[in-house]
Amino acid sequence: MASDGTNGDGMTSMHLAEEQIKVLEENFTKVSKHPDEATLMLIAAECGLSEADTMKWFRLRNAQWRQAEGLPAELGSVKD
Repeated sequence: MASDGTNGDGMTSMHLAEEQIKVLEENFTKVSKHPDEATLMLIAAECGLSEADTMKWFRLRNAQWRQAEGLPAELGSVKD
């Protein structure tokens, strides 16, 4: 199961099993960085997580991905 924590830089992180992370990462890279409600429900079921925890993971992972790409962490226009 997931639990909340903070890492050294103060960002909220989730503690997940290796298999859960593998499934989430595969869906993030191969299916969608922004899954719709039905897809999110299927991913949550596959991982054994709640939809809320799965959505939270995708939000955190998207922020991480955007920062790595040199984009703002939050959604919005590149012109913002």
